[in-house]
Amino acid sequence: MNELPKFKAEFFKALAHPLRIRILELLCDGEKNVNELQTILGSEGSAVSQQLAVLRNKNIVSWRKEGTNVFYALRDPMIKNLLEVAKGIFNNHLIDNISMLSAMQKEK
Repeated sequence: MNELPKFKAEFFKALAHPLRIRILELLCDGEKNVNELQTILGSEGSAVSQQLAVLRNKNIVSWRKEGTNVFYALRDPMIKNLLEVAKGIFNNHLIDNISMLSAMQKEK
């Protein structure tokens, strides 16, 4: 199997969780520690830590320890572009659905 498709599949599997996507969106604004992420997300520490572990194991985020705090950042800044593209695709689908709904309502 070609390595690129395999890498892409594994990469997208690592992104395939809403909380992981939200964490990455927050990290687009810069480095954050675990407590900051938990507070912003309003999520339990264990849930955030589990998702960070997946992202860390797939080399999507980098981390550093400072005292008792662990800080996370995007490993590759192009992830921000990927998330923007995904948002654009979502918006295009939303526009298509709104147009279809509008057409259906006019037919009534």
